[in-house]
This record gives sequence, structure tokens and C-alpha cells, in this order.
Amino acid sequence: MTENSAAAEKKPQKSEVPVQLIVFRLGNEEYGIRIEQVKEVTVTPEIARMPKTPRFVKGIANLRGDIIAIIDLEERFRLRRSDQPLPPQTFTLAIEARDYTIGIIVREVPQPISIPASSIEQAPDFIQDINIHDKYIEGIARVDNRIIIVLDMLKLLTPEEIMQLRPRATSSAGAERKQA
Repeated sequence: MTENSAAAEKKPQKSEVPVQLIVFRLGNEEYGIRIEQVKEVTVTPEIARMPKTPRFVKGIANLRGDIIAIIDLEERFRLRRSDQPLPPQTFTLAIEARDYTIGIIVREVPQPISIPASSIEQAPDFIQDINIHDKYIEGIARVDNRIIIVLDMLKLLTPEEIMQLRPRATSSAGAERKQA
């Protein structure tokens, strides 16, 4: 029996796969995105305003040869009034989905962290009920004394919003395919 208990002590417990997040601030709160959803982080490039887009869509930008829509999550989540200016220098997280790439404006340099998957709890029911059409809250992570709202960026935009943005972002690619 001592051999079995000694073997049990030596047997490693199932190690939990860590979740890597890119953490940034929106308003006074911390938010996180799984690192695999982030293509790159860069200083926000010059943005060209596009007509007839939602107010939180700041416009389009050329990011390393790709034209992408740039959105302001603080405005989308109503954490800042649209008439409040952004600081002179912001950063953009390029988020790559299957059908599109968008840029998310953040005020500070995002920080990567690695946490155990078990530290991400499901968002409380009342939050899920309020956001019934917006299932972009993956969960709430507790890290030391911090609370980080984990977003699923692939569910951030509604299908209607994606359709509004997609033709502008892919129109040149579509024209090239038609010519070929």
C-alpha cells in the first residue's frame, strides 16, 4: 500500500492548459481577448471616416496593405460619449475572424497574461439575459485582485454589422477575383 500511495504522490495531477489573453482597458474596466483572436497590435494608423456606418465604427485604415474597419469599443459599449475625444495616441488590435478583419482601438498598450482556464467563470445570468443578442462576453476572469471581462471577439459584431463592413473591406479583392 505504501508503494501505491508513493506512486500516487509522484503521479502528476492533470495540468490545466493556461489561457493566454491580451488585456486592455475600456473606460475604467479591464477586458481581455484570447491571444489567438488577435492578429497584431500596432499604433493606430490614420483613419478615413466612412459614411453611413454606426457611430462606433471610426472608419477604415490601411494596416500593412489590408484595408480594415476600425471600431471603438468604448463607444460601442457606451463607456464613453461619442463627443469625448480619444487621446492623441491610441493602439489598435487587429482581430481576424474567418470572413473579416477589424481593428479595435484601445487607449493603452495591451498586456499579455497567462491564466488558468478555471479562473474564467461564466458571466452571471443577469448579464447574459441583458446581452441576449450580444453573446460576446465569454466570461469573467479573476486574477489576484483584478476582474477581467473576457470577450469573444468573433461574436462582437452582429451579422448585419458584418455585412455593413464587409463590402467596403473586401470590395477590391472581389473586383480582382471578377477580373481574373
